[in-house]
Amino acid sequence: MDNFNQIISFYNNNIGPVILLLLLIPAGLLFAVILKMIQFRKFTTAIKIVAGLDETEEHEGDISHFQALSAALSATVGIGNIAGVAIAIAWGGPGAAFWIWITGFLGMGLKYAECTLAVEYREKDSEGMVAGGPMYYIKTALSSRLGKFATYLSFIFAIGTIMCSFGTGNMPQANSMAMAIHDVYSIPTWVSGAVIAVLVFLVIVGGIKRIGKVAGTMVPFMAAFYILGALTIVVINYDRLGAAFGVIFRSAFTGESALKGGFIGTMLWGIRRGLFSNEAGQGSAPIAHAAAKTNYSVREGLVSMLEPFIDTVLICTLTSLVIILGGLYLQTEGGKPMFDGAVLTTESFRTGLAPIGLGIAGRHLVAISTVLFALSTSITWSYYGDRSVQFIFRSPKAVFIYRVIFSLVIFVGAVQPMKTVWSFADMAITLMALPNLIALFFLSKKVYVLTQNYFKKFPD
Repeated sequence: MDNFNQIISFYNNNIGPVILLLLLIPAGLLFAVILKMIQFRKFTTAIKIVAGLDETEEHEGDISHFQALSAALSATVGIGNIAGVAIAIAWGGPGAAFWIWITGFLGMGLKYAECTLAVEYREKDSEGMVAGGPMYYIKTALSSRLGKFATYLSFIFAIGTIMCSFGTGNMPQANSMAMAIHDVYSIPTWVSGAVIAVLVFLVIVGGIKRIGKVAGTMVPFMAAFYILGALTIVVINYDRLGAAFGVIFRSAFTGESALKGGFIGTMLWGIRRGLFSNEAGQGSAPIAHAAAKTNYSVREGLVSMLEPFIDTVLICTLTSLVIILGGLYLQTEGGKPMFDGAVLTTESFRTGLAPIGLGIAGRHLVAISTVLFALSTSITWSYYGDRSVQFIFRSPKAVFIYRVIFSLVIFVGAVQPMKTVWSFADMAITLMALPNLIALFFLSKKVYVLTQNYFKKFPD
């Protein structure tokens, strides 16, 4: 196990950050420029589509715009918002929140590009269900330019997605959920791990239609529940908000309070956790959006822009403010944070709600939110993994075997040390993001052309 941890640590310290800095941020800037900041210009258009002003009943696909958005959000609105933000601030200082915002705003354009391509190049599998995502647009759209290498790249992405389904959507979710429940209710991690493994399996055997229905019900409720608690703390401390934002902006460029790496460490902690939270450029959400009922790829791309905004700009900001206002991230022991991950967020909610006599309620709020977030994220990530298994093996039997293994690994993740789980997650994310980001650079002109043609036909 020590050798395994050393390999992962070397990759995360020396290879993964290079991929993020040289590909992710430039890709986000590229689409922001060529699409003329579409994430801001067409924001209200995206809201209109999700609100149902676009008729989808006669369009191709398996689920509605709202269900596709909810399914993708159920994967992104998860432990990254609770434990991920806490880890970034505990190790990278409050300035990490600024770099989380940067990945959020740039991520809106990236998410638009990859989800537009996913719908444009989607296919139907052997059971008549829609299948799409980066593995399909890499193989189809790049075959004329890259030849066999496009096929290899598509399989690398699919394999990376399967790894990431365990590293991102499985073990960290189960681990943080189990730790939060143990911290608040003293329930053994193996018990909570076993329960959520069974619940996930019961949902994912129904495929994307059942996942879409569950996500469409769960996501609005769980997001509102968590946001209400965080907003209460923000309102209680309204007179300190200016100082909180001040320390975020100041330490974003100075590395103030960063326990590891100074300014570069602050930036990397923010980018890593921002990517973990909204998954823009990673290529996961396009797999869910490819199943949406629409005949226009750009329309679903517009819908997908709302994810990074809701997940990273809104919810991660509230978590950051709760943690910074609480000040517990400043407490260290032996060069390490005294509070970390979901426990730091839990304790910050407890201290934040204590002035109005709801300190204990704050602990319960985070514990319940953690369970809901972890459950919803695992459900949707299982779909990402099973679409990749289908792409590689073209076999429903292989997909069922994957679903069983996925559910069992949830239990494994719940009882593993937190550091090992999150380190593996960081490695898996970059392995998946690399082929997708390469494809996005190659297909940037295609995204531009699709966008231009759509808005000529449907001007606002």
